[in-house]
Amino acid sequence: MKVRLIALAIASLLIFGTATAQKKKQQEQYNGGITTEMMQQMKKGFGGSASDKALRNIMVNNSPAKLAMNYENATKFDSHFSNRVVSKAVTDQKSSGRCWMFTGMNVLRNQAIRHHNLPADFQFSQAYLFFYDQLEKSNLFLQAMIDTYKKPIDDQEVQWLFKNPIGDGGQFTGVANLIAKYGLVPSDVMPETYNTNNTSSISNLIALKLREDGLALREMAAQKGMTPQKLQQKKTEMLGTIYRMLALTMGEPPAQFTWQQKDAKGEIVETKSYTPMEFYEKFAKTDFSKYYMVMNDPTREYYKVYEIQYDRHVYDGQNWRYLNLPMEDIAPMCIASIKDSTMMYFSCDVGKFLNRDNGLMDMNNYDYESLMGTTFGMDKKQRVATFASGSSHAMTLCAVDLDKEGKPVKWMVENSWGPNYGWQGNLIMTNDWFNEYMFRVVLEEKYIPANIRAMMDQTPIMLPAWDPMFAPEE
Repeated sequence: MKVRLIALAIASLLIFGTATAQKKKQQEQYNGGITTEMMQQMKKGFGGSASDKALRNIMVNNSPAKLAMNYENATKFDSHFSNRVVSKAVTDQKSSGRCWMFTGMNVLRNQAIRHHNLPADFQFSQAYLFFYDQLEKSNLFLQAMIDTYKKPIDDQEVQWLFKNPIGDGGQFTGVANLIAKYGLVPSDVMPETYNTNNTSSISNLIALKLREDGLALREMAAQKGMTPQKLQQKKTEMLGTIYRMLALTMGEPPAQFTWQQKDAKGEIVETKSYTPMEFYEKFAKTDFSKYYMVMNDPTREYYKVYEIQYDRHVYDGQNWRYLNLPMEDIAPMCIASIKDSTMMYFSCDVGKFLNRDNGLMDMNNYDYESLMGTTFGMDKKQRVATFASGSSHAMTLCAVDLDKEGKPVKWMVENSWGPNYGWQGNLIMTNDWFNEYMFRVVLEEKYIPANIRAMMDQTPIMLPAWDPMFAPEE
């Protein structure tokens, strides 16, 4: 009897153990983790054949981009363009995120050189405008701290402000507002400094100070009996500290200067004193109200105007506003502008399929699918929606190559990474690449058809500042 009971107990334990093991196995299969069976199945993807091992030995010591380079595509490089706006000299933003500023000022610079017969190497001072950009952005942040003081510090808007108190990136609205408010000076009147060419250190210091001051303003604004006048006075004191930091690292902007104007041959034409506004009005006077930004964002409804909260450089300026259009509406306007010898502010996802040796951006530059044995099939809408793509860099659109039917084959932009990058300082993109990775372009009113221009008068749809599609271009 005792032996039978022991046998039954052992059998029960075995059954219980088996059931427990099966239950554990089932739980392991359905708890979302990687199971042993899953791991075995995944390993089949790498068979360990001689070819797999040979490919692994090559890839562990090399960049996938280098190995995926399409040799046949590299031999088809073509720098001919049927229509091109002639530019004089390529600029260099160095280690800064000021592509938006260089691009906007290059549009004006090209016109100034052509209209006033200036030397090819003439430039407006980026350092001058950047000084005021950083001061105005500081004011924008501090005033926003006052405006939002009633909101808790973990409110999404307040958190976004503290995360982004200042930066060196931007967009065309910033160029327009800053120039309209402060004018321009030539580059030899306020040249670049180490800190304008290398912006991260001073921007980080200013950001640290602004966060400290932002907390102080919030606390001050919440005090009983606090007046707007007292807050304004305190904010002005804080901005005085920022001004000093900027002047120490970039130099102080001139209120007036004397400048020798030279012609294209280097001969002195005139020596005259100017204020920055007088200089702007003579050499680059522009009606910025006649410039409009259009964008191709397939994740949002077309033919609607959108505005981005806080996406401006000047508190009393304008938020970034654009009309969302399909690519088939954007390309003809760009072609019309180029044919009329007018460059455009342009931005795109510059790093995608870029051959950094010759400056060609082409969907066929790299064959990652053959290299990795898989496909990468998302379209533009899906890439934007999943954060796989977005506008990252601004350049000056200056050329298009048209076929016999007048359809674009390829485009070219003047970059601001120096004359030795890409093709003579320029980047060339196929029309297929243009359609997939171009996002924004700023056009003069005269190149926009009347029916599209009328759409821009509609009330804009406000988008939050933290929308990932609207990070400042660098």
